[in-house]
Amino acid sequence: MHALIEILSSIPLRWWILSSVCALGIVVACVRGLESDASRVKRAQHRKERELRALADKISTYGRTVHQRFPTGDVVVSERDLAEELRKGPDSVVTALHLLLNEERVQRAPLSGYWRLRI
Repeated sequence: MHALIEILSSIPLRWWILSSVCALGIVVACVRGLESDASRVKRAQHRKERELRALADKISTYGRTVHQRFPTGDVVVSERDLAEELRKGPDSVVTALHLLLNEERVQRAPLSGYWRLRI
């Protein structure tokens, strides 16, 4: 027994760390490979919801930033310009704006494709 402990203690720390990271990677790969289709779909949907929430928060932050620069008026943005500013697809931006609309943090502007951000 002492010989086994002596052998294990003689292995350098970096090799212990490397082997632990490799073992963890193998475990993650096995779990991902063996998960069911339902859990895979659920994980993808959860990731999409998180990304959508993050985009909605970026839109709100953008509105606050613009309002700080120009405090005397409303912040009105077009869907296309907002998508370019945030480097996201127009469909994603529209979906995030609808999420904010449900939370009453934005309003549709009279012009089609434009939104008024509530600060």
